[in-house]
Amino acid sequence: MRNVTLRQMRVFAVVARHRSFTRAARELHLTQPAVSQQMRLLEQEAGLPLIEQIGRSIRLAPAGEELLRYANQVTELLREAGETLAAMRGLKRGVLKLGAVSTAKYFAPALLSAFTPDYPQVTIKFTVANRGEIVRLLGANELDLVVMGRPPSELVTAAEVFARHPLVIIAPPQHPLARRRRVPLEALASESFVIREEGSGTRASMESLFRERGLSFRTSMEVSSNETIKQAVMAGMGLSFISSHTVGLEVEAGRLAILDVAGLPIVRDWYVIRLSEKILSPIAAAFWSFLLENGARIIAQTVGGPSSGKPVSPLRSAGTVTSRGRATTRNSQKNAS
Repeated sequence: MRNVTLRQMRVFAVVARHRSFTRAARELHLTQPAVSQQMRLLEQEAGLPLIEQIGRSIRLAPAGEELLRYANQVTELLREAGETLAAMRGLKRGVLKLGAVSTAKYFAPALLSAFTPDYPQVTIKFTVANRGEIVRLLGANELDLVVMGRPPSELVTAAEVFARHPLVIIAPPQHPLARRRRVPLEALASESFVIREEGSGTRASMESLFRERGLSFRTSMEVSSNETIKQAVMAGMGLSFISSHTVGLEVEAGRLAILDVAGLPIVRDWYVIRLSEKILSPIAAAFWSFLLENGARIIAQTVGGPSSGKPVSPLRSAGTVTSRGRATTRNSQKNAS
């Protein structure tokens, strides 16, 4: 691979993404024969077929799947190098690739809105998805930073707490328990719950809560969307365990009620996370610092909750550790949302 060029790697990455020479040529502003030639030269250097073409359909050969990982890494390193040099020239520009679990979408735009005025030339690429997809994108180095409720155990990451995250149980306002105070959790064992999908941090926290009390719960529906959960609860399909950051408007409008359950809310943390070995671009590093300094206050102003990211639970202790399955954190905790 000594004679491979950056242009060939870039052409290959675009062809692999589009699965089409025509669409790749259009994006790269090249002719289709020029794209085909670059691919032939790259395959000659690799000594293996990189793509398989059946009719008009293109798919990656096994060697192509492997090479694509390196092509994406090369592209990412060049982007980071360009942004670092731009910062050295005093330019506030670049691309911030931020990911967030779906629950964080209720406040993430407010964080970005407060950050971007000082960086008007920065392009934000913001991805919202379920936890599994965000972890996959982070592991593939397709995201600079992610916001989620607990560091992924399957990756070696660096993470810091920047805000608190209360979890509550909601019900329709007309539900009999909505008028009671200090409801014991045991009283909810006979209720039906609309719950998040398997793998969700919110669901993990709910299961942990009931398990610690030696209780079980009944499931009426499993849903991957907080918005659908709220609609289902309003329709009387059951109660739900959910982030208080997602229900502020509905509670204020009287369409949902937060039950006064003994021992709740369960307060977890919001983390900002990166791969431990990743060297952050100046823009990503600036946003990391911005979250630590301002994130809790902005979230409190946007969706309510504690205005400080400082610990309020004796379970937390100061420290900084990096290892697989245990993040670099200021506050460590097993369960999060």
